[in-house]
Amino acid sequence: MSIAVGAKTDVGLKRPHNEDDLCVDPEVGLYVVCDGLGGRNAGEVASRLAVEVIQKHVREAWRDANLPMVGAYDRQFSPLTNRLGSAIRLANQAIRDAAKNRPDQEGMGTTVVSGMLNGQVLSVAHVGDSRMYLIRGDTIEPLTADHSLVAEQVRLGLLTEEEAERSLQQSIITRALGIDDAVDVELDEVPLAQGDALLLCSDGLTRGVKPAAILDVVRRERDPQAAAECLVKLANAAGGLDNTTVILVSVRHGAGETPMRQVWKWLTS
Repeated sequence: MSIAVGAKTDVGLKRPHNEDDLCVDPEVGLYVVCDGLGGRNAGEVASRLAVEVIQKHVREAWRDANLPMVGAYDRQFSPLTNRLGSAIRLANQAIRDAAKNRPDQEGMGTTVVSGMLNGQVLSVAHVGDSRMYLIRGDTIEPLTADHSLVAEQVRLGLLTEEEAERSLQQSIITRALGIDDAVDVELDEVPLAQGDALLLCSDGLTRGVKPAAILDVVRRERDPQAAAECLVKLANAAGGLDNTTVILVSVRHGAGETPMRQVWKWLTS
C-alpha cells in the first residue's frame, strides 16, 4: 500500500510555549505524538526525549533484530508491536534518568500515542490521554482508551460522556511516562484496508473538536497536510486552550513494497 501523511503542531492561543512533540518516520512506518504534562517541570523536555528515544530504539531494531527488548514480551502480539512497547518503556527510563540530577526537570512527564505500519497491520501503543482514531468510510472509531480519571469514571458508570466533558478533573491522567520507574503500556493491533485514515493527536484537539467534526474534515480534505492544518485551526477556533498536535496517515491504493520495507518485514516475522 502507499501512504500519504500530514502533520501539524501548534502552541494554541493560551499556553506560553509548546510542550507537544511528534515523529513522522515513513521509512520504518513509525508515527508518534507526545504531550508533555502541563503544570510539571520541563514537559517539553520529556516529550522531546520520549520521541527521540522511541525513534532511535525502533531504528536500531530495524537494523538489528536481536536488539534486546525492554520489559516483558506479550505473546498475543507480533514482534513489531512488542518492539513499539519496548521503545516506550525505554523512553520512560530515559525520562526518569534525565530528571534524577536536574531539579528543574524533577517530575517531568509526557503522554504518548504511537503507531507502526507493517504491510496492512497497524501496531498501536499508548500511555495517557493522547489518542488514535481509525477513520474508515463515514465512521470514526477510537483505537485507544484514555488513561485518565474521568475516562475511568465513565467506564465504571460513575459519569456519562457528557459529564466527563464538563468535568474539572478531565486533565487528571492515571498513566504517563516519567512518573514511575515502570510504566504499563497498552498495546493493540489493527488490520487496515485501502481508504483508511489514522489520526494521532494530543488532547488539545479532542478537548475542543468533536469526533464528528474531525471526520468531516478528513472526508472533505483529500490532502492529509491540508486536513491536519484545518484540524489545528478548528482547535484554536474552539478556544485554543492547549497545544494541539495531529498526525494524519492516509492509506492509499496498493503499491509494491520498498526493499527496506521487505527487510523490515523479514526481520520481524
